[in-house]
Amino acid sequence: MSTFQIFNAAQIISLRTGGKILRECLQKTAERVKPGVTTQELDMFAEEFILSHTGAIPAFKGYHGFPATLCISINDQCVHGIPGKRTVGEGDIVSLDGGVIYDRLYTDACITVPAGDVPAHVQRFLEISEDALESACGIVAPGLKVGDISSAIQKAVEKHGYSCVNGLTGHGLGTTLHQFPDIPNVGKAGTGPKLPVHTIIAIEPITAMGKPEIREEADGWTIATADGSLSAHFEHTILITETGNEIIA
Repeated sequence: MSTFQIFNAAQIISLRTGGKILRECLQKTAERVKPGVTTQELDMFAEEFILSHTGAIPAFKGYHGFPATLCISINDQCVHGIPGKRTVGEGDIVSLDGGVIYDRLYTDACITVPAGDVPAHVQRFLEISEDALESACGIVAPGLKVGDISSAIQKAVEKHGYSCVNGLTGHGLGTTLHQFPDIPNVGKAGTGPKLPVHTIIAIEPITAMGKPEIREEADGWTIATADGSLSAHFEHTILITETGNEIIA
């Protein structure tokens, strides 16, 4: 699909329902991020939470063979971490990336949270990364170009000396998890396709405290920063409305 998917009123209601389930899932899972918990325990909780809602299905499990409900990435891991026996440690930062299918429609969101106490400069890095997402979402409206979002994220991150990691982008979604358009985290304002009313996009700054280069870990899924610096990931699914936007998840 190389065009925006446009949703009708019934589909938007379904997207809101799926998004609410996903948002609550991530919030409640985040409350369980504490030193000593395993990533598998977090994933099992998230899966049970989603499945406890009639009609809701974890979107990531089985997607291209991914074996879990959440991508759980820790510290220098940027995206696609596979939950397992790893224990969360004091001072780790943990990204919880998930999706929900409801009425055959996808929503996608992520948050990064600290486990226990983290140094002030790490907490600041998380706040700046989340602020980049919120500021980008704040400008979304019909007719906005994708490059405007990319530029807003890049400026918000780089002005503090951090990086947007290479090659990892937001995206359109709807009846599939990843579709047109890509939403890069670096770019030039005034470029790219224009957002139409009643489409859905996932905006997701993926940041590094150090350099933007990435590497793939041995499991074939997990992407980490090449220099070992900390990475954060925040994401909303957002609906373009007649007057602006609505955060769905």
